[in-house]
Parts: sequence; C-alpha cells; structure tokens
Amino acid sequence: QVQLVESGGGLVQAGGSLSLSCAASGSTSSINSIDIMAWYRQAPGKQRELVAAIGSGGTTNVVDSVKGRFTISRDNAKNTVYLQMVSLKPEDTAVYYCNAWCPLCTAVGDPNDYWGQGTQVTVSS
Repeated sequence: QVQLVESGGGLVQAGGSLSLSCAASGSTSSINSIDIMAWYRQAPGKQRELVAAIGSGGTTNVVDSVKGRFTISRDNAKNTVYLQMVSLKPEDTAVYYCNAWCPLCTAVGDPNDYWGQGTQVTVSS
C-alpha cells in the first residue's frame, strides 16, 4: 500500500506564498505504480475540490481558479509531489489533501486511491 504525508501548510497573509509537499511511502512496487498525484482542497462547508494534478510523465492540470498562481511539480526519485502557491487569497483557505492514484495497485490486492491526512492553509486578509 501507499502512505502519503503532507507538510508545509500554515498561516500567511493575502498576497503571500506557501509551498506544500507530499511524500509517498510504501512498497516499492506500489510506489513505482503511482500514476497521477494531485492536490485537492476542502474549505469549511464546501465539497472537496481538485486543485492540480500531475501525471507520472509530468503532464499537469491546474484548475482555472488557481491557474497562474499555483504550480504543481513532482520528483519521482523522491516520491514527492509539491504545490507552490503564490499570490494567495483568503478564498484559498482550506485543508489541502494529497492524493495518489495507483491503478496497478489493484493487481496485488491493494487500493488504487490514496489520501494524505491533510494540511491546513489559512490566508488572512
């Protein structure tokens, strides 16, 4: 199986920057089978929403609300995905969750979808 641990959240003023990291650990076969890694966020009273995703080959997808301000990247050698956030706005306040999709993990009886515990990002106005 795969375990995801996020770090880097915190409190920042509007216009500031934060960087989030998510390190994946687990069996070598599962880690090497991770396809898409993504960041989601959930604000109070709202549904969890996709923020950005990156495939194993480096193809990225960033939602319009954060495009130009958030950058997702991935270091496959370190099994880590990053989210660089600049020009933060109060509406970016949320718990940010790391997600890993591992379609081949089901071949060994493991789940194909993993979540981290979440890290709080708070942007003050």
